[in-house]
Amino acid sequence: MVKVEYTQQAISDIDDIANYISNDSSYYASLQVEKLFNKTEILEYHPHIGRVVPELNIKSVRELIEGNYRIIYRVVNKGCIHILTIHHSRKQLKPARIKRIYRKK
Repeated sequence: MVKVEYTQQAISDIDDIANYISNDSSYYASLQVEKLFNKTEILEYHPHIGRVVPELNIKSVRELIEGNYRIIYRVVNKGCIHILTIHHSRKQLKPARIKRIYRKK
């Protein structure tokens, strides 16, 4: 089983998503957060299930899709994955931002 760790950026992203959605509905905000966390559970047993992030083309940086969100993660080694960021699919992904997060962790 692989350990899944969240970067500070990913936690901040989830908080921002929850705050934004809660302006309309706290119920749907908590539901979306739960879906995001549940989606990453599959990585504990299948770390390479996500596709390589096309903007980066780095084999160890992959993504899962949950609704309108891209869960971008890095396979560090056989025992560890870092969730780098949660990104809304309508927004342009800036590779430099991901690389900066990638280097911090």
